[in-house]
Amino acid sequence: MSFPARAVVDLRAIAANVESLRAHAPTAQVMAVVKADAYGHGLVPASRAALAGGATWLGTAQVDEALALRAAGVTDPRILTWLYAPGAPLGRAIEVDVDVAVSSAPALAEVVAAARLVGRTARVHLKVDTGLGRNGLTPRDLADLLPAALRAQAEGAVALVGIWSHLAFADEPDHATVRGQHAVFADAVHLVEVAGAAIEVRHLANSAATLTSPQVHYDLVRPGIAVYGLSPVPQLGGPADFGLVPAMTLEAELATVKRVPAGHGVSYTHQYVTPRDTVLGVVPLGYADGIPRHASGTQEHAGGPVRVGDRTLGVAGRVCMDQVVVDLGRDATEQAGDRVELFGTGLDGGPTAQDWAHAAGTISYEIVARLSRSVPREHVGLEELSTGTTSARASVGTTDGSAR
Repeated sequence: MSFPARAVVDLRAIAANVESLRAHAPTAQVMAVVKADAYGHGLVPASRAALAGGATWLGTAQVDEALALRAAGVTDPRILTWLYAPGAPLGRAIEVDVDVAVSSAPALAEVVAAARLVGRTARVHLKVDTGLGRNGLTPRDLADLLPAALRAQAEGAVALVGIWSHLAFADEPDHATVRGQHAVFADAVHLVEVAGAAIEVRHLANSAATLTSPQVHYDLVRPGIAVYGLSPVPQLGGPADFGLVPAMTLEAELATVKRVPAGHGVSYTHQYVTPRDTVLGVVPLGYADGIPRHASGTQEHAGGPVRVGDRTLGVAGRVCMDQVVVDLGRDATEQAGDRVELFGTGLDGGPTAQDWAHAAGTISYEIVARLSRSVPREHVGLEELSTGTTSARASVGTTDGSAR
């Protein structure tokens, strides 16, 4: 594929990040959440790297993601899938030994029907809404559903193996809702266990809670963004503070470099006008590729950061559909084809996904997950992890992001 940009994903970093997360939650198993194409990092290679780092579970939102993992030969770990509408291919998931979440009475009925149809017991995790107000059974709904779930278990249609929930303010570990949801979850666990369900795993902690709230680790933690080396609590610490390294480096080749005079408008609506004679560089990535338009630059405020050589510059003017412009400065020596970096590990002082999140007024999750699939992914390090020729942690950050 001829595309003048790429996202280089260091799979050794993903493995090492999982190792760090295991150290943060030593009493729990680790489910690496790989939904949304592994937050843009590539579903199958990222999953294999997470397993190499010690994850024993994988989590997918969509059923098709779980099926894709099994079809790719990812057969060893337990996989949980949890977000589906009526008519989802639950029977296929049950056939290939994927655990399924149940968040409502109609969902339980569909799972039971699918299990009967394929003649195999469905492994079910009951999802409880402990206060997020999103997917899941309210405590009252859970009490109402439990008799039917236990009858289905006695029949052999389901096995109630898990109970779980999701925190609303996990990124604020001292928030009162964390304690409140923990209490509601503990009551739900007690209700289910007393009723006779043989629960294997109780799980409540996402990335933020894995790193900051050990009281909610239970049997299994479910980190997502932290697996990919980004901090879920940037106000408390960056990746390095938690032993993490960003796995993705987004780089591009300058498409055009040209000299313009002072007073030259740049990009749509001329939000930026050159204050002096200067050199402009065109980076061939835009909002169709996932670059947030909200990270446009103005005369007063630099846009999203771009590393050019040893300089970090801001996007000048509006982010366009397929390109952005950078003011390279009067004395610039760059030429078309030279490499620039939009974000990476930050270990060399370069820009990070968190920097782009700040520029766009969003979170780092969105920066990496929104990156279009039109941008090629280049995965490095999997062979080393597969052959055991180097440890994940020893090799973290050794790629310079310029692999071809």
